[in-house]
Amino acid sequence: MTATPAAQAPADRSDREWWRSAVFYQVYPRSFADSDGDGIGDLGGVREKLGYLELLGIDALWICPVMRSPMADGGYDVADPRDIDVLFGGMAAFDQLLAEAHARRLKVTMDLVPNHTSREHPWFQAALAAAPGSPERARYIFRDGRGPNGDEPPNNWPSIFRGPAWTRVTEPDGTPGQWYLHLFAPEQPDLNWENPEVVADFEQTLRFWLDRGVDGFRIDVAHGMAKPPGLPDMESVSTKMLIHDDTDPRFNNPGVHDIHRRIRKVIDEYPHAVSIGEVWVDDNTRFGEYVRPDELHLAFNFRLAETPFTADAVRHAIDNSLAAVAPVGAVPTWTLSNHDVEREVTRYGGGAAGLARARAMILVELALPGSVFVYNGAELGLPNVDDLPEDALQDPVWERSGRTERGRDGCRVPIPWESERPPFGFTTGKPWLPIPPEWAALSVETQLEDVGSTLSLYRMAIELRGLRPEFAGPRIEWYGSPSGCLAFRRPGGLVCVLNASAAPIPLPPGELLLASAPLTSGHLPPDAAAWLV
Repeated sequence: MTATPAAQAPADRSDREWWRSAVFYQVYPRSFADSDGDGIGDLGGVREKLGYLELLGIDALWICPVMRSPMADGGYDVADPRDIDVLFGGMAAFDQLLAEAHARRLKVTMDLVPNHTSREHPWFQAALAAAPGSPERARYIFRDGRGPNGDEPPNNWPSIFRGPAWTRVTEPDGTPGQWYLHLFAPEQPDLNWENPEVVADFEQTLRFWLDRGVDGFRIDVAHGMAKPPGLPDMESVSTKMLIHDDTDPRFNNPGVHDIHRRIRKVIDEYPHAVSIGEVWVDDNTRFGEYVRPDELHLAFNFRLAETPFTADAVRHAIDNSLAAVAPVGAVPTWTLSNHDVEREVTRYGGGAAGLARARAMILVELALPGSVFVYNGAELGLPNVDDLPEDALQDPVWERSGRTERGRDGCRVPIPWESERPPFGFTTGKPWLPIPPEWAALSVETQLEDVGSTLSLYRMAIELRGLRPEFAGPRIEWYGSPSGCLAFRRPGGLVCVLNASAAPIPLPPGELLLASAPLTSGHLPPDAAAWLV
């Protein structure tokens, strides 16, 4: 097998930068574990399962929003960014979770939402009560409408959640008035980041949580806070969810980088902390700008989460991701799914084949240099649930699309923990989304007892990644491999092989460290991956 160099990730600068090779576990709190029986997961449930997370071997938690919110978009509509919602147990529950996680040497990162607030935020309520041109309205993006009577939105921008990105308000005197911008739901008005009050308030939020002991933040829609001058119309109106589209004027405007530099100055006051951006940018040069040394520490690269299960596509996604960060000396990130993305088992075809491919891909992902993000339930091999009853759907996309698009609820169904029937120990009440009865075979309890389970594979892989010296080195080298397959080597000596073909393949020389499926006469079967040293 002949090695060919690939793009390099940067060399480690400091052992103190724990996030450079960390395995993060994304907790979607509503769906993880419920401690009070109301059917909705909470922080008490996360705290009760810290032993499980420690057993899994992860380094850090990323907790989706738990701040005070009316929950119009699952907590991404924040009414008070410096308080914990009672739905999740309040501030006391958060402090207990933070202390116990740290006692187990687990880092805790929070989800912050800087692009918008809830409609119920005191600032927005004050803006509704104030007059056009007032300081209260200047915190948001209010504009007069177009047309003779201002009856048309200020521009043609659509909402990510379908429908227009503008809603008209009724002025205090009862007359139809201005319009406000909301790139997401009407309950999520966009903030005006050109307003110094907005900047100062967000800095206060950062310090509030960092002083409390959190280890950093995942920053929602990190490419979206800055808006283009004049808010020009879109040439082509698209209402898709976040995608890689660098021509969209709603996102990725140059002014966003000044915002991130301000954020980074605050975070640099806390040397242990990390900032992680949700960044949907297609061009690698523009992506790299977000992770320059004075901006974000890490930025999500969603290439693998969008890539079909073919060797060429996977190799291209890996090369692309490494090339995006190498010129600026940043760390690559890898993820196969999250709370907005179809689960990988389903994306790879579902059933036995989809599960086999998902198992293979976690070995590929964990073999790569950089940080890895695991979405809760991926370690169980959970599929999407795409046949939820219509009356159970809660994603705002469902209603905003006129009930034509089911939204993201299918990847947010609660975790099955134990027992033989729903709700599988997730709650003592009725779960907020129904759990399929066939998930009995996928429960944590069932899989912990099975050395061949997907959960056991994750545990072994994460442990080996953290212990073995062969995983060292900031780059990979590609090796020649059979058609439909790929192989790469880390400088430390690890070789990863993926068989995405239809036939078994011989493995290269070396000691087998781990495989996602049993070998057949010494050959790696289709839809499988292996590690060798």
